[in-house]
Amino acid sequence: MATEIPPRPDYAPAAAIEQDEPTRSDRAKAAFKEQRGHAGARLKDWLAAGDLDAVAAIQLATDKKLAKYDTQLAQQERITGEAIARVKHAQAMQDAEVGATISESALASLVGRASQEESKLAALRAKPVMPPNDREINAARQGTKAQRAAIVAGGGLASLPLAGAAIEQAANGQPMILAVLGTVAGYGWYLVSRPFDAGQPAPAPTEQLAAPVNMTKPEVQAGQREFTAPPPPALTVSQLEEALRKTGLVKGDDQLAILAVPQRDKDGNTTVVFDLPGGQKVANLQAKLEEFAGAIGRDSTMVDVEKAGSAVRTSLWITDEDPFEDVRPSPLIKSSGQIDAFKDGVPVAWAKRGNTIRLPISISNIAVGGGTRSGKGVGASNLAVGSTFDPRINLRIVAGKNNAEWNPYAAAGVAATYFKPDPDRLVALLDALIADKDRRERDLDKLGKGKMVAPVIEQLGGIELLVMDELATYTRPGKPRRDEIIEKMVLLASVAAGAGILMVAITQYPGVDVFPTELAVNFTTKWAMRVDTAQQSNAILGAGSSGQGRDASKFDPPRPGLGWLVNPFAGVTDKARSFDLDEDDRGEITMLLERSAKIREKAGRLAGQWEDPIEKHLLNATGLSSAAGGPKRDGIPGRNVLNHTSAQRMQMDALRGCLKVMDHLQRNVAQVREMAEIIGGGMTETRLSKLLRDGGAGGTVKVDIEGAGRVNGYQKADIADALSLLEGN
Repeated sequence: MATEIPPRPDYAPAAAIEQDEPTRSDRAKAAFKEQRGHAGARLKDWLAAGDLDAVAAIQLATDKKLAKYDTQLAQQERITGEAIARVKHAQAMQDAEVGATISESALASLVGRASQEESKLAALRAKPVMPPNDREINAARQGTKAQRAAIVAGGGLASLPLAGAAIEQAANGQPMILAVLGTVAGYGWYLVSRPFDAGQPAPAPTEQLAAPVNMTKPEVQAGQREFTAPPPPALTVSQLEEALRKTGLVKGDDQLAILAVPQRDKDGNTTVVFDLPGGQKVANLQAKLEEFAGAIGRDSTMVDVEKAGSAVRTSLWITDEDPFEDVRPSPLIKSSGQIDAFKDGVPVAWAKRGNTIRLPISISNIAVGGGTRSGKGVGASNLAVGSTFDPRINLRIVAGKNNAEWNPYAAAGVAATYFKPDPDRLVALLDALIADKDRRERDLDKLGKGKMVAPVIEQLGGIELLVMDELATYTRPGKPRRDEIIEKMVLLASVAAGAGILMVAITQYPGVDVFPTELAVNFTTKWAMRVDTAQQSNAILGAGSSGQGRDASKFDPPRPGLGWLVNPFAGVTDKARSFDLDEDDRGEITMLLERSAKIREKAGRLAGQWEDPIEKHLLNATGLSSAAGGPKRDGIPGRNVLNHTSAQRMQMDALRGCLKVMDHLQRNVAQVREMAEIIGGGMTETRLSKLLRDGGAGGTVKVDIEGAGRVNGYQKADIADALSLLEGN
């Protein structure tokens, strides 16, 4: 009987194994089912933006605000640039002598539009980007939800079920698919299939909370914009309207039409453009500028009002500092080139907004007045020096004092005429200019012109510019030949400007007795420095000017060179301060005249280089020449120095140099060698000896010099006699 072997307890039939123990496939399916549950829950939480905590949501909303601001700023910069480009193109068309032109009204409209767009840009740049509010934060969160839903709808995360199907297939015997999936998305599946911790998704291994954002002053990286709060506006709309009500320009229910809101520029100044209501005009505001400036807490030097295209459209400029507090050098100091004084004008001063004022020497007589130490001399010097940089201008100077203030113009040879107080010679000069006026008018008739224009300046002989310093020396009651002088000046001032004969009158004593009304009315360019009374101010600026707000007796504080400047042709009716130009301490006038002399010499327009009908008339009438200040170039007329040859002029210069050397040595004798060394400038002993002999001083003689004994040299008296003979005295 066969022995029956019982089955081993650790072995079980296959059916029993299938019933009691899950297979590997069953375990994989169960695990993946659990993972899909985690992934679905995590995906649901992601779609609901549950991963955005408060800090992350604020950061997201902030980024969106900054991006929106950048877009707005770029768009406004483009619009402003286009508006400015249109203005420049229109101005170029207007300046062009040929081709299409643009009307003044159209140009004004373009300027107003550009000003408006610039104001918008300035306001946008100054506008701070505030932290996001709750509504904006919620909007950012909802936007994130919508974006994520769109991703899922487009198939981005919808592939997760497919990935699950792939794993299920792999578990059923397709290991290659599982390997590929593990390579491509294994780590991603791991992140989304992990279990929740207390109902929340576990953070990613490297996830960090964003630091709070400081919206007041964020950190600025290279190339990024810094968003800082701007200073408070210099003037609010309500303050502006209230100030205009105080000055009577806004009444009742009138409202301002603000075109460009008040915003500070980069330099700290403020510009606002608005339309005045109720038929008020810009001129009305300009007349009440002092009162208006006080209403907004500023001095009138800190406020500027201009028309912005129409009679009611106002461009108001405000600053917080006095623009005339510091002095400024003349722009000519840094320039050495020729200027066009007829078309472009001469730089003489700067205005409130810092722009250079250039006075054209073309169709306007100019009056400069002011009390002692008011700076009128410096203002006039800017005009006179600048005029010498245009060789077409014949500068004639009649001094009112016997000092050396105007001598540098003679020394440089740029003054066609220059003499010191001499009423008889002034009458002769005015007669010469009247005769030249008649000649010029005949020439204009032949040329078919009604007045001097740029193309015919040289054909008429240039522009005559007569500068009369200290007018009271000649026109104060009781002065010799006063009535004749005033009568001839009135004639020239009233009819000669069109023929290119202009006058500059400078006076320290403005008043109707010195500057009569019949004369003053023909001086359309007026510059009034500080004076004592409103009557004196009106004598320069015109009757009633003080009542219109232009009063040179009310400068507070008064500054040298600061004055009311009125020039309708340059579009100036406001305060201006002359550039600082010093001769006594810094020698700037001499330096500038040396530059302009080179320009004039090259053009053949230095005194003596051209036939001057005015000086020819004076020579015939008086027998004396005042060309370039006379023979000694000191404002004292003498014999006709202009008839000397260039060789004779060099001889006279050598003789004058030797006399100065002897004065320096405090001796009446000197050797040629020592005089040549002191004269310098390349002068040699041989050359000086020849110049002295040719100039009439003869040869050397024996002279006694202390320390040198009896040597060959010259006597001072011999040199002085030779110079006197050459000069014709």
